[in-house]
Amino acid sequence: MAMSGGKDDGSPMMEMNTTPLIDVMLVLLIMFIITIPVATHSIDIDLPVATPPTDTPPPVDPIKNKIVLTVDNQILWNGQPIGGPMLRDLLQQSLSYAVEPELQFQPEPNASYDLSAQVLQLIKASKVTKFGFVGNEQFSEFGK
Repeated sequence: MAMSGGKDDGSPMMEMNTTPLIDVMLVLLIMFIITIPVATHSIDIDLPVATPPTDTPPPVDPIKNKIVLTVDNQILWNGQPIGGPMLRDLLQQSLSYAVEPELQFQPEPNASYDLSAQVLQLIKASKVTKFGFVGNEQFSEFGK
């Protein structure tokens, strides 16, 4: 380590020596890291056992189907509540018809944006081609 004692003419050194300060900070950092307790405790939780669904999926209309997203994060297929995996199955079933039925998407005004994005992603992944948004007038300023 090189140290400077000032200039040769005897004037005092004007710069502060920060090397000891850095050394002390590194020692304190290492001591802090060593003394942090490791989280070794665990909590046992009894999770519910999954049961197979007993309800039958809602029918797929060969003409048009409507998906409604509610304020309380429910997905309604032609008025009946369904979940994400069942939505995927219903979309695949609707694509099996000779003429693909129209799929209408209508979220309620205060429905979750995250749920809307997830449902739209499922629709896009299912390769549905006859798709439309309905009820958009409820969101415009002129429709109020």
